[in-house]
Amino acid sequence: MERLQKVIANLGYCSRRKAEELIEAGKVSVNGEKVFELGTKVSKSDVIDVEGITLDRNYNYEYYLLNKPRGVISSVSDDKNRKTVVDLIETDKRIYPVGRLDYDTTGLLILTNDGDLANTLMHPSNNIEKKYVAKLNKFFEISDLKLLEKGIIVDGVKCIPTRVKIKTNNRVKDFSIVEISIVEGRNHIIKRVFMELGYLVDKLTRVEYAFLNLDGLQSGQYRELNIKEVKKLYEYKK
Repeated sequence: MERLQKVIANLGYCSRRKAEELIEAGKVSVNGEKVFELGTKVSKSDVIDVEGITLDRNYNYEYYLLNKPRGVISSVSDDKNRKTVVDLIETDKRIYPVGRLDYDTTGLLILTNDGDLANTLMHPSNNIEKKYVAKLNKFFEISDLKLLEKGIIVDGVKCIPTRVKIKTNNRVKDFSIVEISIVEGRNHIIKRVFMELGYLVDKLTRVEYAFLNLDGLQSGQYRELNIKEVKKLYEYKK
């Protein structure tokens, strides 16, 4: 038995929060009876209708790894009619990005219609490592590297990278490229960490997510995750 709103979200109809709103609004029924209680639990044999649509309990999940280009929104839709990451993938399923990358940030992004996996990957307690490559607007001082390795406080909470590596440090041209890995997922956290040290991030790319990387994918290209990769991602669930 699982909570009704979780089942609706996991079947890809909408987010869990939206499912809760639909239940409270009387737009969800189970076995022909309207349901209003958020604590309602359902079994695999129950028939669920949402806004007059019967949900397919044998729903096929899809999993994609995208190399997100610059200037694309990490969202399902955009009120300014800008291109979204969903527009880049050919599918008739209602997929959505797991987390987000900023409009001007490029790199690895997972998209799926599997709500359970999405929740697993985004939950902070699962400590999933993400690696980024940041091009900074000036030479990166070794003293700042040591400070970064010890952790930087952003909004009262310390962000401690799991790994930091200087890939390029050019004093003459006054720029640097730093590889940084973190497990947390606060908004703009990489840019904000470097800003606390007095640096601006001119370019930012996520190159790894857990064990996944961008090998073989050009900007804007994507591929489906295989069964072994999906199972391995589920192993992060605590």
